[in-house]
Amino acid sequence: MSRLPIRHRLLFLVVLAVGAALAALILGFNLLLARNLSIDADRLARTRASGELGVVAVRHGRVTVVETPDDLAPDSTIWVFSHGRAVEAPSTSTRITLAARRLAARAPAFADVAGANTRLYATPVAASGRKYGAVVAAVSLKPYEQTRDTALLASLGLGAAVLVLVTLAARWLLRSSLRPVAHMTRLAGEWSEHDQSRRFSVAGPQDELTELAATLDGLLDRLAASLRREQRFSAEMSHELRTPLSCVIAETELALRRPRTNQEYRSALELVLQNAQQLATTIDTLVAVARNESGGARGTADAFAVATGAAEASSRYAAERELFVDITQPEWPIRLGVDGDFAERVLQPVLENACRYGRTTVTVGMARRKGEIVYRISDDGPGIALDEQEQIFEPGQQGVAGRTNGQGAGLGLALARRLARSVAGDVNADAAESGGIFLVRLPAA
Repeated sequence: MSRLPIRHRLLFLVVLAVGAALAALILGFNLLLARNLSIDADRLARTRASGELGVVAVRHGRVTVVETPDDLAPDSTIWVFSHGRAVEAPSTSTRITLAARRLAARAPAFADVAGANTRLYATPVAASGRKYGAVVAAVSLKPYEQTRDTALLASLGLGAAVLVLVTLAARWLLRSSLRPVAHMTRLAGEWSEHDQSRRFSVAGPQDELTELAATLDGLLDRLAASLRREQRFSAEMSHELRTPLSCVIAETELALRRPRTNQEYRSALELVLQNAQQLATTIDTLVAVARNESGGARGTADAFAVATGAAEASSRYAAERELFVDITQPEWPIRLGVDGDFAERVLQPVLENACRYGRTTVTVGMARRKGEIVYRISDDGPGIALDEQEQIFEPGQQGVAGRTNGQGAGLGLALARRLARSVAGDVNADAAESGGIFLVRLPAA
């Protein structure tokens, strides 16, 4: 049953339900009709017996029939008994006569004569409170049985005709109703594979079909967004990893080209390690971006603790240049609306950039502004030219200062901005007369 198409299952259920309802109606109708026919037969027998009582009398202790001009019809089946002896009896079978005699002894009562399709009714003949005999009237049940049988056949025929008509109508309705659904499903499947921009574009859910269309549009939108994220993730992964991988390969090939001293090998390995660490950071960042764009849980974190953690992760760069990293603690705790590790991944590349170009000091401040936390990271380095404020956030791009001293691969700031924007934040460079200033915005808890 479960393997059948839903149209066939619904049709089966409709036919089953209508068939059960018709069977119940037919059964109820015929039972009620049989009861009413039985009541009519009882009523007719009583009427005949009562009519006979009007033409009998008790004289000298015996029941006699009073002769009148309106005597009963010759073929009437009525018995008059006086003390068990038949005073009047119709011409009928012995079986019915014996049944009438037995019934007269226990009048008033009804009895059906088996095999004769006859119902008997006996009513007592009494005078002064004493029973002297009985009148028994017979009613043939053949007309009632014929009516009952005819009604049964007619109701069965009518029920069968109704069931056939309902089956045909239900089949047509189900087919015509589900045809648009099958068509929409087929189109949605084709669009999801070949043309993800196609949509049903319903104005608004007005009935079940338009609601289905709107649901399918939403499903296609989510599929398209998911595929775009995957494509962008793959493109960014290949783009972001190209530079550090090229550096690792070039440095390795250069080190293997001729024999070198231990110090030269050490320098080459340090450069390889630095690029490998950058690769690991890039991969972690891109995975975090993909996880947040797919609706992962964000969590919360303390803004000052995040800045402290990012500064510790960047301490190697600060120690190399003998820089002092000053983190200004806010007057009261500030909560970020993202996970602490995630926020550190955003801040760390910006702090490392400040440590690369700062001369003596890097300052980190933080404040809450309109539902977001803004970090201000400044250094006393050469600063950022106005035309470079957006260029330095492009993957693989560096400002004049970076190209001059050859530091970095131009990936950190691009990844930081990419990661911040995945949670509706941002990273921007701010113009200043001296030194570099970066503003990192992340959602507040």
